[in-house]
Parts: sequence; structure tokens; C-alpha cells
Amino acid sequence: MRRDMEKLTFIWFLLALSVLFVWILLPFWSAIFWACVMSLLFKPVQRRLTTAFGNRASIAAVCTVLIGFVAVVMPVIGIAFGFVREGAQLYESIEAEQISPQAILDRIGNAVPFLPEIFSRLGIDVGSIRDYLSASATGLSQILSQQALNWGRGTLNFTIGLGLMLYLSFFLLRDGDTIVVWLRRAVPLSNERRQLLFEKFAEVTRATVKGNLVVAMVQGALGGLIFWALGIPAPLMWSVIMAFLSLVPAVGASLVWIPVAIYLYATGDAAKASILVAYGALVIGLADNVLRPILVGRDTKLPDYIVLFSTVGGLSIMGINGFVIGPLIAALFLSFWSIFIREFNN
Repeated sequence: MRRDMEKLTFIWFLLALSVLFVWILLPFWSAIFWACVMSLLFKPVQRRLTTAFGNRASIAAVCTVLIGFVAVVMPVIGIAFGFVREGAQLYESIEAEQISPQAILDRIGNAVPFLPEIFSRLGIDVGSIRDYLSASATGLSQILSQQALNWGRGTLNFTIGLGLMLYLSFFLLRDGDTIVVWLRRAVPLSNERRQLLFEKFAEVTRATVKGNLVVAMVQGALGGLIFWALGIPAPLMWSVIMAFLSLVPAVGASLVWIPVAIYLYATGDAAKASILVAYGALVIGLADNVLRPILVGRDTKLPDYIVLFSTVGGLSIMGINGFVIGPLIAALFLSFWSIFIREFNN
């Protein structure tokens, strides 16, 4: 009886301290999460460098962090600031009436005269749609402008978070194997189930992150490149938007380039519009079908509807981090339930 009481008391203290520890780390959870992602993605690079440097793990970890910083972090920072800057410039142009969303919509309506008639037959007020889309465009550009100010004020916090992420990434890369062994011993399961769960966790994490981020970045980059080549304003901003929308199954980046192609046709730039349509269908559209099976694999690919809901839900709850965390949680949820069904219901 006394022994059971001691064990129960110890477990309660363990749970309480664990909750307090997580509470202390909450302000830095974003930096911790991205450090874990970076260490998982660049672990193969670190292992090769460790062998090349004669098993000097610390030097290999430092070099791996530097490679990750130059190859991923710096481009992402540059793109993010460029995106907000172009959004702010767009808002300033709308405010100065250099760009009129309503005039653009009127030109599209005049170029496609049968649309107002179709809307009229369906009982849809064309004027209300025009006003709504115009107000939405103005509101979006205003949000981007305000976000630029917020980012400027939060530069110190961002710098601290980035430094903590890189610092933690070094230790996760150097001591990752030791940490994994410790975690495996801490999980109260049999060796076989522990091994299966940890392997599935690593597999799904790598596949989901690579499948989401890499495909999104490639589609966004391809879209931004053609926008820049065709002289379409704010190509970097549209590139980032297409990268986000690439997570929407079936349509994805086409939610951006198809309306732009329609506008180009409406304004008489048939050649540019045709190039954009061909490029969007053959290059941007096929990038997802070619890259995702390679990066994700057949076994861990999520159904399209789960990708959509988990991504939107993650973004609404966790902000930009939910872009990755939402689909990751969904993939782990399905994987763990599959293991449970296989292990306990047979």
C-alpha cells in the first residue's frame, strides 16, 4: 500500500512538473517547433558531414545549421519581407487611386459581356459582387500594409526567436540520436510498439513537411517566375499567395493565375494570357503531381479533403505555423489510429 502511494505521488509530481515545464516553454514553442523541423530535414546532411569530418559531431552540426540557414532561412526571410513590402505598395497604389479594383472588374465585365446576363438570370446583383470584390481587394492590401508595420515592430522578437531556433537546431542535430533513445525509454510501451511509433512519427513528419513545404515553394516560385517574366505587378506577393493556395486540393495556385489570365484576355493581352494558361496548366499544375509522390510517398499521402481542412484549421488556430502543423497532426492522427487498429483489433 505504501509503495503504491509513493508511486502515485511520484506520478502526480511528474505530471505537474511536466505541465509547468511546457508552460515555461510556451513563449518559445514556435522556435522549438521549427528547430525540430529543421533538424529532421537536415539530419541526413549532418550524418554525411559527421562521416566526412571523422565523427566530429559538433563541427558537422555547426556546418549543417549554416547550410540550413543559407539554403532555407535566408531565402524565406527575404521572401517574407518582400511579400509584405509589395502588399504595402499595392495598398498605397489603391489608396492613391493608381490602381482601381472596381475599374479592373468593369474591364473584365465589358470584355466578357455574357457574364452580366448570366448573373442577371440567376438573380445575382452584379453591382454587389463588384463592390464586394473591390472592398475585399482593398481590405487585403490594407491588412498586408498593417502587417508590414507589425513585422517592423516585432523585429527584435523575431531575431531572438530565430537565434533560439538555430541554437536549438545545433543541439538537436548533434545530440538527436541520444534524445531519441531517451524518449523511447520514457514511453511506457513495449520495445516493438515503441520502435514502430517512433519510426512512423519520423516518417510522417519528414514526408508531411517535405510534401507540403517543398511542393508549395516550388509552385509558388514557378508562379512568381512567370508573373515576373510577363511583367505582372507584385510577382513576389502573388508567388507567396500561390504557395499558400497550393495546399488546396485540385485547384491550388490556379485560384491566382486563372483570374489573372482572364484579366489579360479581357484587356487585350491575348499572347501573355495564352502563355500564362499554358505555363500554369503544364508547369505549375504538374509540379504537384510529379513532386508530391516523390517527396511524400504513396503510404503517407493524405486524402485531399483532410489536407484542406487540416491546413485551414491549422492556419486559423496557430497562424503561419499551422501551415505545417495542421497537416502534420492529421497525418500522425491517421497513422497512429492505423497502428492501433492493426495492433489491438486483430
